[in-house]
Amino acid sequence: MEATSLKKYKALTKLSSGDFEAFLYDCDGTLADNMGAHKQSYIRVAADEGVVIEGDIIDEFAGLPTQNVIGEINKRYNTNFDPADFAGRKQKIFFNEFIEHTQPIDYVVNHLKNHAGKVRVGVVSGGSRRSVEKTLSVLGILDMVEVLVCAGETPNGKPYPDPFLAAAEKLGVDPKRCLVFEDGEPGVQAAIAADMQWVRIDKI
Repeated sequence: MEATSLKKYKALTKLSSGDFEAFLYDCDGTLADNMGAHKQSYIRVAADEGVVIEGDIIDEFAGLPTQNVIGEINKRYNTNFDPADFAGRKQKIFFNEFIEHTQPIDYVVNHLKNHAGKVRVGVVSGGSRRSVEKTLSVLGILDMVEVLVCAGETPNGKPYPDPFLAAAEKLGVDPKRCLVFEDGEPGVQAAIAADMQWVRIDKI
């Protein structure tokens, strides 16, 4: 790891010390340095329909299921994109053009690698299972993840607590003994609602 990543890794390790039994990581923007690729995918689909959107809205709603983000785009831009259709087209662009080139957020991926086998490890994402599994595979950490909870697999997604509570239940760990790693406000709100402690990796 380069110096900045090493410094952040040490800070992350310190923040996660304690009697936690499980670490629950978000995927996009937390383990995977791929938010730029996701933004380009959203922007491209909108542009195909003659609508110019700013990438900032994707940051603003990072962590929400894709179809929910499209709902927010419709509100902000007064558009009427069909969320399921838009999400499918966005996913196709992301998968075909970007996913194989996914780079790790080093200090978070190394944190997961160095704690796998010592604490239980789960990934809780607003992305589709197909996309998240492929991303984790490209990063070389899929086999270290014991539980995966993705978009559409719980009654509600982030910012509701459902995905994190589902991961804790599958791991057999009390929510209070779980630590969440996130890069977006919806994920933090979901962790708080699940009565879990959390770390914003982008604030380190």
